[in-house]
Amino acid sequence: MSIPSSSPLAVETPVAATRAKNIIAVASGKGGVGKTFFAITLTHALTMRGRRTLLFDGDLGLANVDVQLGLMPNRDLGGVIAGRLTLTQAKTPFAPGGFDVIAGRSGTGSLAALAPSRLALLGSDLAELARSYDDVIMDLGAGVDRMVRQLASHAGRRLVVITSEPTSLTDAYAFIKVTMGDDPKADLRVVVNMAKSTTEGERTYATLLKACENFLRFSPPLAGVVRRDRKVVEVIRTQTPLLARFPSTEAAEDIRAIAARLSSPSG
Repeated sequence: MSIPSSSPLAVETPVAATRAKNIIAVASGKGGVGKTFFAITLTHALTMRGRRTLLFDGDLGLANVDVQLGLMPNRDLGGVIAGRLTLTQAKTPFAPGGFDVIAGRSGTGSLAALAPSRLALLGSDLAELARSYDDVIMDLGAGVDRMVRQLASHAGRRLVVITSEPTSLTDAYAFIKVTMGDDPKADLRVVVNMAKSTTEGERTYATLLKACENFLRFSPPLAGVVRRDRKVVEVIRTQTPLLARFPSTEAAEDIRAIAARLSSPSG
């Protein structure tokens, strides 16, 4: 397939960020690639490795981490934005997974329209809170708009989740392109989700890699391939963690492998 490379993207430049090495942003060019499911399961996998972990729902305005986990938090990011809570006070323990969650608030226009300076302050506060954890997983909104890129700029590593669909590849390429324009030294890695097999996932990655090398002179490494698994649909429907209910499935095995690499000394 052909990935467009030369047309300019009408995007604003994010405000300079305070970055934390242990924040891992999970992004995608488009929705529907399983990004939130992957962020949740990666958080759980890191926790199972004995790491103190926080899951931050950074999909401002379309948050659904709490829905997928079956949580009904009394505190969320809306209270932080309104000035009623600190980020620390907005945390909700997710006992079945052993990690903390800062939930968003779906459909809240005030979150989706944050001023750049307020968004920068939120990211800086998250970077400060990250000092209390081994890992902070930030589930970003889809796309390449200012909010997504501003929040992503606070992360030490950024995982771009893709599938084999052409629209996923073109939109992921757009995300990588604008990210490299903002921050040429960004640590960007690719996760192929819902692959028919590891081999097919590697072919999907190779397509994106070729476009990045040819047009951006950049080679984002492959963080891992997650195979398609029918059990994923079931755990999302029942709002239960994959690693708790079906720990031996292929998708669970693949995400645990990604977590192991990310938490290694060289990860």
